[in-house]
Amino acid sequence: MNYMPKMKDKTKFVCGECGHESVKWLGCCPGCGSWNTMVEMQAAPASSGARRSASPSHAVALQSVSENDSMRVKTGIGELDRVLGGGVVAGSTVLVGGDPGIGKSTLLMQAASNLMHSGSALYISGEESKAQLKMRASRCGVNGELLVMTETSIDAIEAEVDRIKPSFMIVDSIQTMTSPSLSNATGSVTQIREATAVLTSLAKEKGCAVFIVGHVTKEGALAGPRMLEHMVDTVLYFEGDRHDSLRLLRAVKNRFGSTNEIGIFEMRQEGICEVKNTAELFVTGGNDSGCCVACIMEGNRPILVEVQSLLSTSAFANPRRVAAGMDTSRLMLLLAVLERRGGLRINDKDVYTNAVGGIRLDDRGADLAVALAVAGSVFDRRLPESTAAIGELSLTGEIRPVDRLLARVQECARLGYKNAIVPHSSQLKGVEGINLIKVKYLRDAFCAFTDN
Repeated sequence: MNYMPKMKDKTKFVCGECGHESVKWLGCCPGCGSWNTMVEMQAAPASSGARRSASPSHAVALQSVSENDSMRVKTGIGELDRVLGGGVVAGSTVLVGGDPGIGKSTLLMQAASNLMHSGSALYISGEESKAQLKMRASRCGVNGELLVMTETSIDAIEAEVDRIKPSFMIVDSIQTMTSPSLSNATGSVTQIREATAVLTSLAKEKGCAVFIVGHVTKEGALAGPRMLEHMVDTVLYFEGDRHDSLRLLRAVKNRFGSTNEIGIFEMRQEGICEVKNTAELFVTGGNDSGCCVACIMEGNRPILVEVQSLLSTSAFANPRRVAAGMDTSRLMLLLAVLERRGGLRINDKDVYTNAVGGIRLDDRGADLAVALAVAGSVFDRRLPESTAAIGELSLTGEIRPVDRLLARVQECARLGYKNAIVPHSSQLKGVEGINLIKVKYLRDAFCAFTDN
């Protein structure tokens, strides 16, 4: 009796960082150069990638395409609309990543409740039960008409979408979705790629806007293949300290808007609330020595942040330099300029700086404010009340202009500030409601201090 030999299942090795495929294991991925990221997986059936046959399309003239085909729908959350570029586009896919417990699911559930005024919304969870979703909805005051579904099979989700035809869909999270046609483990590169491909195809064919929640790794990058970010239209990162109420939403990719926008939220008992007046979070309102207000640009919006500094005599040979909310190497550079060009002796002092509210100062326009905060702590003198400082500090001690200086000064004037210390070389002639104090060098800025 003849026996047919059993065919061995074909396997391949896929890089967990970039998705590069190889027939054999490699220590270093040729695609991205990462080490020890090749994982053995069973090859997907040839029919799985093409099981959704799209209808034939034909080329058309660009002038015949209407821009109304990409109408935006407001989510009802102003800060989220700002980051998305004015609202969510029909048929788009938005990937939202962030640390566990940061508030991704809460934000999207609140957005789904508001979007129901423009069409039906379906919330799909692969991590929570319907009872858990109900508890969160009750806490956040979400509309009870929101459709919920607890499912991990991408085929079952596809069938339900074909049945109810929602206008908006939230998938929480992509790492829990599986395709029955694949034998790979849940959360593997192949499963994530297949599930994302199906959801993207549904969004384009049905005109349904899809929000996808993604997990992040220890390094803060989205878990799964790197190509996951290339498959979607928009990638948003929800940032913040779990023990702090401040939350920041950044766009790192947006095919329908700018990536220079940022949304500011606050976690409260009733859910995620947008912050409209940022000065309440980042400015204490005091006028003590060692404090100075900076105006930084986060995307296209100016934000006022109070910088605090404290100096103490060091008990060690190497004084400490501690920076909360800014790069330590940048602080050490500013301290060197203060000592060499400003004539301040701080080489025997421990220096501590802090940005109020937990926001990070990556804008060079905050250099002057940091320098004046440290100088005020050395002099034990304070700046005039309602004074902000804007400018970049060069190694020569010169105060250099920064981009969008007019918008920064106008924001200071809108919030009631009376004085603004700005670079002398700027082209500003005058701004209504605020006095401009133009300085060329760091020593000139020291003249703004008043006696206690």
